[in-house]
Amino acid sequence: MFDVLSSLSQPQPNYTHLSDRSASLFLAHTFSIERRAAMSERIYPASRPAANGTASVAAATKPPFPATKAQLYGTTRPTYRPQPQSHRRQGCCCTLCIWLTLTVIALLFLAAIATAILYLMYHPHRPTFSVTALKISALNLTSSSLTSKFDVSVTARNPNKHVTYSYDPVSISIYTNKIDIGDGSIPAFVHGKENITSLRTSVISNKQQLDSNSAGTLRSQLKSKNLDMEIKIDTKVRAKMGGMKTPRVGIRVTCRGIKASVPTGKSSSRASTANAKCKVDMRIKIWKWVF
Repeated sequence: MFDVLSSLSQPQPNYTHLSDRSASLFLAHTFSIERRAAMSERIYPASRPAANGTASVAAATKPPFPATKAQLYGTTRPTYRPQPQSHRRQGCCCTLCIWLTLTVIALLFLAAIATAILYLMYHPHRPTFSVTALKISALNLTSSSLTSKFDVSVTARNPNKHVTYSYDPVSISIYTNKIDIGDGSIPAFVHGKENITSLRTSVISNKQQLDSNSAGTLRSQLKSKNLDMEIKIDTKVRAKMGGMKTPRVGIRVTCRGIKASVPTGKSSSRASTANAKCKVDMRIKIWKWVF
């Protein structure tokens, strides 16, 4: 109330001496100043001091310049996370594969060159085999049990002048219509240069059990009194050329075209081997597979 009385008691400005136009300009100027002050307050509120006389919150939280080490390396700094080196690893793997491929190709190329040189120097040839005689001493089938005995003579020839063959123990089997009717073996031997070696052995089957299908097929062949027989020989051989030896390689000799008649009673029969032809094949074993 005292403030109201004091304001009333204060002397009021006298504008009577101003003209109407001057008073209008003065009032417009005063209104413009007040309007600018209001707009400045809206745009820059932080520049106005707080009502309690303290600095505003924005001014209080403004960091000092320049920034301190604690602010540079504080908890607000994002954690460094290294990027995965996927592209670099892929590049290393590709480079390794390329080098391995080139190494294998180079080794194969060198092996081919060495093989060509050896062939030109020694002109190696495969050994040959032939069946010279086959006698059937016994061939009896009772229900599903087979008893047989064969006397086989095989001739091996080495046509090479500079190559010697060394054979492991030999296994020999006789088949008729893909049925195994006898098995035997031949001891290991050395096949000299330009040499002919005669191999003799007995192939027997002592009460061998056959399945019903094999027994029925063999029984029908025995009734016909004629047998088409096949001999298979399996072994491993190593070649020696001069001072060099090759690794042991598996071979299979397959002889077909053998005709025989079934013996009667206790008499034996001889098979016809005039048209028998033997083929020699290499057998390479890789883990569980044989080629």
